[in-house]
Amino acid sequence: MTESSSAVTDQPIPHRIALSLQYDGSEFCGWQRQRNGLSVQAVLENAIEQLDPHRPIHCFAAGRTDAGVHAAGQVVHFDCIGPIPAHKWAPALNGRLPASIRVRESVERPADWHACYDAIYRRYRYTIHNGRRPNLFLSAWSWHRYQLRLDEISMRTALEGMLGRHDFGAFMKAGSRRADAITTVQDVLVERQGDMVRVEIQASGFLYGMVRLLMAQLVAVGEHRLSLEHFERRWRERRRCDVKEAAPGQGLCLLRAGYQDEIFSRAGWYDSQPWFFLADCDPPPDPLPPPKNSAPESLTTPSS
Repeated sequence: MTESSSAVTDQPIPHRIALSLQYDGSEFCGWQRQRNGLSVQAVLENAIEQLDPHRPIHCFAAGRTDAGVHAAGQVVHFDCIGPIPAHKWAPALNGRLPASIRVRESVERPADWHACYDAIYRRYRYTIHNGRRPNLFLSAWSWHRYQLRLDEISMRTALEGMLGRHDFGAFMKAGSRRADAITTVQDVLVERQGDMVRVEIQASGFLYGMVRLLMAQLVAVGEHRLSLEHFERRWRERRRCDVKEAAPGQGLCLLRAGYQDEIFSRAGWYDSQPWFFLADCDPPPDPLPPPKNSAPESLTTPSS
């Protein structure tokens, strides 16, 4: 055996580690590394580098969350060569990460497994506080809509019409590198409990900025500023020019990413964002009746 072939043989074999990750997105510019801001990816990679000699460390995520957006079940993978067992990565990293990022579980995966490309769905939740008065304990995790009581039935009807495989170009921000805007919406949910409204959307993948653009339109439907007919026309005709507002990031949370086989325990991965509840209701006034089909399609979202 030559010296060069011996050196190749002695190279350690990397192990692929998958993490179930939570983070409070308030202080971050998003998941992905950026030049002019602190990202979740950068903080996590720096923590891994303190524990493993493998270089460079690069983490891959199931979904790229925007600035201010939270995650309850983000899935991330990276390769390592050190002696730390897979299940020990979670406590080891939590000892080096800020309190705004928590690893709930860590497992080893095959070398060809990929957190993004192997995911069969992503599920997001958007939380709206639909009461008249502000609430400090909800402000970092919800969008406060106090002007009118949202019509959650109309919002649910609007979302259910989007189920299936469609072109959702109306809800894609400029700057996306995708070749097309086609994705499959697999499941939707709109539910009210007192003054709290939650909207959940599950899809095979999401476009850049899709959920926040969509939520601004749904709120307009719920406040009867936009008819169901005009809402459907906007996305079916890909009228991006009519979708001018985006809901704020703090109400949005990546609930989880799913795979053909569940790789984490249910307790360490599934729906770990609490559902907010207020004992007393203080709803704003009901909106006027829904606009007629012939109503103008102008839409301005009042500031919250």
